Amino acid sequence: MVTINSDVIIVGCGIGGLAAAVSALEQGATVTIIERAPIDERGGQTRYTEAYLRMKSEFEVTDDFETHLAENAGGYIDPSLVHMTSEPREHWPAVVKALSFNDPDLIATFSERAGPTVQWLKLCGVRFDFLPTQFLTKSQPRLLPVGGGLALIEALLAKAEKMGAQFVYDTAATRLIQNEQGAVVGVEAIQKPHQLKRFLGNAVVLACGGFEGNSEMLSHYIGPRSVYLRPVCRGGYFNRGEGIQMALNIGAVPSGDFGSYHAEPIDPRSGIAEPSVFIFPYGVLVNLEGERFTDEAPGTVDAYYERVTRQIYQQSQGMAYVILDARHMRIPNYRLGLRTDQAPIVGATIEELAAKIDIPVKALATTVAHYNQCCQSDMPDQPLSLDGLATQNLVPPKSNWAHPLLESPFHAYPIISSNVFTFGGLKVDSSARVINSHGSAITGLYAAGEIIGTYYRNYTGATSVLKGAVFGRLAGLDASAHIKRGH
Repeated sequence: MVTINSDVIIVGCGIGGLAAAVSALEQGATVTIIERAPIDERGGQTRYTEAYLRMKSEFEVTDDFETHLAENAGGYIDPSLVHMTSEPREHWPAVVKALSFNDPDLIATFSERAGPTVQWLKLCGVRFDFLPTQFLTKSQPRLLPVGGGLALIEALLAKAEKMGAQFVYDTAATRLIQNEQGAVVGVEAIQKPHQLKRFLGNAVVLACGGFEGNSEMLSHYIGPRSVYLRPVCRGGYFNRGEGIQMALNIGAVPSGDFGSYHAEPIDPRSGIAEPSVFIFPYGVLVNLEGERFTDEAPGTVDAYYERVTRQIYQQSQGMAYVILDARHMRIPNYRLGLRTDQAPIVGATIEELAAKIDIPVKALATTVAHYNQCCQSDMPDQPLSLDGLATQNLVPPKSNWAHPLLESPFHAYPIISSNVFTFGGLKVDSSARVINSHGSAITGLYAAGEIIGTYYRNYTGATSVLKGAVFGRLAGLDASAHIKRGH
């Protein structure tokens, strides 16, 4: 078996892994990065995303950042245990330290370190700006790296390579290596086609994503309907959950909602990365039986698209169609809400459209006619702000932009739920150290990015890439300090 030695071994080459690598290199550590993908697809899902950041400036997160994470921090936990978290963490009993929920100090650290991490990324050569997003209506600002996630990857890759990081591609980690004291000192891996390798070091950072690319784990945790899901981009297929499994096998505790994932509405006909369809609030959503099943516009699309997409996932074959009339093409910049590269399906009448999308003609015509009867047609257009224009006596209701669908031509887009990333993962402390069942940090083991189980129920939008950067940097810094302390 081939053995490779470095101070820090990093599994995964997305934003979490690269942030850990560069921060460790800056502290003088030697670094080896193991990446399942080939070199031309390195960068994980980060390379494919626009990388929205939930920040109101380059220095501060949004006002609701900590509140939203705290409100979606776990399940129904015994209040007597929750009460103990008001004390300093060192005073918590082991059972509380190991609970599957977001520790208050973890949320605070995430919030506090976001601004400094953006400033650090700027020093690495990344530029940021408040650029147009896919959301025609939004409740929170979104800071973006100029050039999207790929710009983050390229900047950190360039710096890591310049500083001497070693990259090993087409290689998947399979097992963590521990010494007699239980400290993690390396990983075993398989390199294409089937060569066993051992990577030994003083610390390991797991930054290899969730399990959205593993059909067995998806079926096990999310259920058999997960066959109707697909990763939002090619990078997701490389995330197969081994990092989570390896850590759990040595006593790490889980965190995050293993039965859920971040849902985004996409066009199943498209093969591009993130072919999203965010224009559904201006029409009606119908399932394959031609029936409405949800409120299409409960609020701004950035705040509610995930909840609507989850309703789509529950329909027959996990699919729905948004039905629009010609009015939607007069919405300013409406194409921003359509990332799909596929043309709409067009019909001169609702009946013609129904036939083209293979939905029962009578059922769709009846659904649209009933919806139209429940709309207030004399109200003015306010497509870019919540207008409160709701249907009357319609179940389920439509809360905003409830205009009748009358103008030909009529358009339809198919929509399925993509699996942007899974919620279940590992519990870490505020230094990105992986926690064991006793509530203590596992010596030498760190995690960064989507592998950290942070989300429950509702995703706190525009925080995933930021989480990777923040905790990747923290992992690299603490791993380096761990080495300097003599392990």
